[in-house]
Amino acid sequence: MKQVFGKPKSLTENPFTYCPGCSHGIGHRLVAETLDELGIVENCVAVSTIGCSVRCWRNFDVDVVQGAHGRGMAVATGLKRALPDEVIFTYQGDGDLAAIGMAETMHAAARGEAITVVFINNSLFGATGGQLAPTTLAGQWTSTYPNGRDVDWTGEPIRMAEILASLPSTSYIAREALTSPKRILQAKKAVRKAFDVQINHNGFGLVELLAACPINLKLKPVDAVKWVEDKMIPYYPLGEIKNTKGVG
Repeated sequence: MKQVFGKPKSLTENPFTYCPGCSHGIGHRLVAETLDELGIVENCVAVSTIGCSVRCWRNFDVDVVQGAHGRGMAVATGLKRALPDEVIFTYQGDGDLAAIGMAETMHAAARGEAITVVFINNSLFGATGGQLAPTTLAGQWTSTYPNGRDVDWTGEPIRMAEILASLPSTSYIAREALTSPKRILQAKKAVRKAFDVQINHNGFGLVELLAACPINLKLKPVDAVKWVEDKMIPYYPLGEIKNTKGVG
């Protein structure tokens, strides 16, 4: 019997350790499928940082370098400059990329570093207990703001994709959501394009993936996905935000 669906070769046999309903498993699969299709497993290095995404070293069957919290793009920059023929990508959450790692993110993008960034945005700090993140929505409950985010005190949520797209040196920026089969297929295309930018020597590419964190949202998995659809997508619109090289 012909097998029509299976585990990507670039995922290890280690089981995912993410919470029930977490979107990281989908994000991992999309990246792994892309690595397989592009045939770059043997010349690819991933950078994992701190947060829920730290676990990706167990799951991607490629060389992985562990970066300190927020320093993923700085580590990726060093790897790419030392190994220019390798495909280098980071896999980062919103607390890591947009909070403690904001400086590294902005300067790597401003320099147009030839790296690929997979950015999981679930609107809060996941691994450390659901605290407020730069991407937390106005009025959203978190463990540090039990009455909801007060934008008069903390400022408005940051749209990282739009900020990075405004930099002249970035080549490809997109945002998709991991909330339905249709949206996941769109996300897969965006992940592929973010890698294609690097492979074709066209500089910096990032794909932001809106994700569900049921445990910290205090919602059942199905309700958490609906929350992403109803709350996050209106504030974080989907689609290609920048594609200066005509990728895809």
